Amino acid sequence: MTGVGETGDTGDVWVVIGASSSVGRAFAMEAAKAGADIVLAARDLEDIEASAADIAVHTGRRTEAMHWDATAFDDHDAFVGDVWRFAARKRLNVFFAAGTMRNQDEAIADFSIARQIVEVNYLSFVSVATRLEPGLRAQKGGRVVVLGSVAGDRGRRLNFVYGSAKAGLHAFLGGWRSRLQPDGVSVLTVKPGFLDTAMTWGQPGLFLVASPQGAAKACLKAANKGRNEIYYPAFWRLIMTIIKSVPEVLFKRLSI
Repeated sequence: MTGVGETGDTGDVWVVIGASSSVGRAFAMEAAKAGADIVLAARDLEDIEASAADIAVHTGRRTEAMHWDATAFDDHDAFVGDVWRFAARKRLNVFFAAGTMRNQDEAIADFSIARQIVEVNYLSFVSVATRLEPGLRAQKGGRVVVLGSVAGDRGRRLNFVYGSAKAGLHAFLGGWRSRLQPDGVSVLTVKPGFLDTAMTWGQPGLFLVASPQGAAKACLKAANKGRNEIYYPAFWRLIMTIIKSVPEVLFKRLSI
């Protein structure tokens, strides 16, 4: 899908993985407005084709929709190859927003649900990252932005399966950041609090819910500055500092 006009070209391509999410859509639009070409990747191809067309019309940037299934690991080699072909001689950047949140009690009662949580929130990124790494290092630059979660900062009674997957993701990103730094590739870990998305719709106990559009703008700004980690909104850093400071003997008594 090709947009009209090629104005303000930054020489960048952003592949947005998990592009059917509200944050993914918003980030794609912001990056395109800033002058980047866009690849949208998600399982629902028809849905993201419509988003790609909308971005092309509104920004004039070159866009393409590609099918990507988080747990179809054997297909990820071909997907990454298609992404690099689209990028051609431009600089590739990555925004990863794929994720799923399921009921904690269901996940404990049914291993297939727990497995899905871990595979979508953690292993799917590892699968893509390890395949993207050679090209990212060879191009000597680029930005990687990944949506983690404040839930990964400490295991809580109500969502520790999901939180453990995000904690694993955070640890992977920390090590990968160090590994790619000599090649000029920045890796940004984003730890959002509660966002107004389909994934959190109907979840109990939500408060201080933020907009996907605000999160997308904050992610792009932080990526352009080469930041390592941000909380969004920023006050979540203080909240999680307090939560992490509670002694375990007391924390395990809390119904959170």
